[in-house]
Amino acid sequence: MPTTAEKIKQLAPHWAVMFLVMFLILFVVEATYGELSFWQSVLLVVVVAFGYPSVVRYLGVAPEIWTAE
Repeated sequence: MPTTAEKIKQLAPHWAVMFLVMFLILFVVEATYGELSFWQSVLLVVVVAFGYPSVVRYLGVAPEIWTAE
């Protein structure tokens, strides 16, 4: 079982990318469609937060902690 420090080392880059993806998608959507309401923004963030791990698993670049069964 990995230690907390090892888990953070594995996950930190993915957390950073996930937040960048969230901000990029929010920026592109707002630039394209105009300002979003609070709940629309929350929905977009939730979709990215829950979808990102699935996408990186599919691409084969998920950290070991996400792929362990």
